[in-house]
Amino acid sequence: MERVRLSIAGRVQGVFYRASAAEEARALRLTGWVRNLPDGRVEALAEGPTEAVERFIAWCRQGPPMAHVDDIRIEREPATGEFADFSIRR
Repeated sequence: MERVRLSIAGRVQGVFYRASAAEEARALRLTGWVRNLPDGRVEALAEGPTEAVERFIAWCRQGPPMAHVDDIRIEREPATGEFADFSIRR
């Protein structure tokens, strides 16, 4: 199991990034959450098998069709198993 905290910058708010990221994470059977930050970035915390986490990171580098990702910061953390599903936070 692996856990990552992602900070995604670019045109990532108002383009269905959170909803699309949550859909992708659920399809990969990841747990965690995604939320908008006040400075225009999106933050995601995802946990699951290493291969699925790496696929999620790859998806986040592109995002949904209307998004434009300029930068993604990745922090790896110890897996905790604290989440039952993947949610969108407000």
